[in-house]
Amino acid sequence: MIQRIQTLYLLIVAALFVAIVFLPIASLQSGDDVYSFDAAGLNFETVDNAGTSSFVLAYSTWALFALASLVALLSFTIIFMYKKRMLQIRLCIFNSLIIIGFCLLAVYYLRIFSGSPFLPDLSITPCIWTSFPLISLILNYLAIRNIGADETLVRSLERLR
Repeated sequence: MIQRIQTLYLLIVAALFVAIVFLPIASLQSGDDVYSFDAAGLNFETVDNAGTSSFVLAYSTWALFALASLVALLSFTIIFMYKKRMLQIRLCIFNSLIIIGFCLLAVYYLRIFSGSPFLPDLSITPCIWTSFPLISLILNYLAIRNIGADETLVRSLERLR
């Protein structure tokens, strides 16, 4: 199981989406107000009298959080289905569709925030973590290719018997 390269690809996909759950996707600034957009929602940065800053949830994006968690969980689950390669391929394709849905939903939320009258003159600064879904899509594709190669190898060996 661990000696197969697709296992490492899927582990990296799971790790990237666990990181996406906790890391900010973009930083938004409207005037003097600073917002952090992550999978859990849009967080407003507040500074108390002592000078320490903390984030307060301003808008919840639970669907984005659910999709990110689902991708991480599904990637980890696919690893343990190594005896059912065709099911693995189908689940990897489904996982890729969920990743694309995650990206589209994140763009949708950013468009909602940029069009909001409560956030005038909004500037959006994406973080480096924004590239994690794209990297995950590539790794998911490589996992599908390697699982398919394993399946063709097993089928060719069964023909020889």
